[in-house]
Amino acid sequence: MKKSVIATTNAPGAIGPYSQGVSIGDLVYTSGQLGMDPATGALADGVAAQTAQSLRNVQAILEAAGSGLDQVVKTTVFLKDMNDFVNMNEVYSTFFTEPYPARSAVEVARLPKDALVEIEVIALKK
Repeated sequence: MKKSVIATTNAPGAIGPYSQGVSIGDLVYTSGQLGMDPATGALADGVAAQTAQSLRNVQAILEAAGSGLDQVVKTTVFLKDMNDFVNMNEVYSTFFTEPYPARSAVEVARLPKDALVEIEVIALKK
């Protein structure tokens, strides 16, 4: 199977040696997305706003790959502070509908750019 790199200007560019996303076969893998505005590079203010922007960035990458949030089968959420779980979850729940994707959520010591949340997904192509 051939691997295809996914790139879009509607999500922040990579800040290291990685791709925004990669597709292989019927699957799309996104790199972790911070709650960063793709136009300005600024992080949104607070965990709720960062969660929303992170998921908009994920959505842009998926759309560039011919997929969408409705095709997500697995998400991983990295939180700087697990005390932000409820606020993240409230916003997260507005981006997905049943049947919800499988999900892991973990607290990490630190995220790039001192972000509060980072989200990556695996999705099917449409």
